[in-house]
Amino acid sequence: MTSTILITGSSSGIGRATAKHFHEQGWNVIATMRSPEHETELTTLDNVLVTRLDVQDSASIKAAVDAGLARFGRIDALLNNAGYGAYGVLEATPMDKIHRQFDVNVLGLLETTKAVLPHLRANGSGTVVNVSSIGGKITLPLGTLYHGTKFAVEGLSEALHYELAAIGVNVKIVEPGFVNTDFAGRSLDFTNDENLPEYQKLVGAFFTAQGQMSTAGDEPEVVAETIWAAVTDGTDRLRYTAGQYAADLLATRAAADDATFIGGIKLQFGL
Repeated sequence: MTSTILITGSSSGIGRATAKHFHEQGWNVIATMRSPEHETELTTLDNVLVTRLDVQDSASIKAAVDAGLARFGRIDALLNNAGYGAYGVLEATPMDKIHRQFDVNVLGLLETTKAVLPHLRANGSGTVVNVSSIGGKITLPLGTLYHGTKFAVEGLSEALHYELAAIGVNVKIVEPGFVNTDFAGRSLDFTNDENLPEYQKLVGAFFTAQGQMSTAGDEPEVVAETIWAAVTDGTDRLRYTAGQYAADLLATRAAADDATFIGGIKLQFGL
């Protein structure tokens, strides 16, 4: 029987590239997104079901899983990819934005996983891949919320790795670096308040650093290939670094003590 993967956040970037990659490899794909009515490419592909899933909407999660099972009969892998980055000055950030960042990046991931687990347990096999980030290993100024969620994804995934081994299911963490997607346009939610002048030098340094990183990223297809390897390599390996940018930065972090690495970040941001 042809294997099936359910992917959240398939409308762009890593999710879209992964949906196309798994389709090209002969898998069935349940490509989910918040607004499937706007999708024009994935809907033309055989063995790809485009359906709505908003990780903040419990009913849509259940409906997407049910639709995928009705179409393909089983689910063999889940890619928790949906997410975005809330950055900015914490003092200026309203609580509804704080809740939304954790609702999407952490709680939505957990609820989607819970919805798929009964089917993986019934299969006695399967893979759950959680897209983390190098931002789950290192931090940048003004990333309190985003990094908080990605550090959470790292921890919950590692703990779940033990738990799901009992039902024959592997948990994998994929850690991209800066990826050439429309992250700044579609997936970055930045909060600032110019009436807090003490933070404005740091805000300016953040956007300068972001512009520099945007010229050094990897293509989303590189991350899709890493996800493919994580799902299909037949091992219980937990972490996968995706792309040269991520590999280089994590190697630098691993080679430095806290004082050295954090001191370099402070210097870069004028702190």
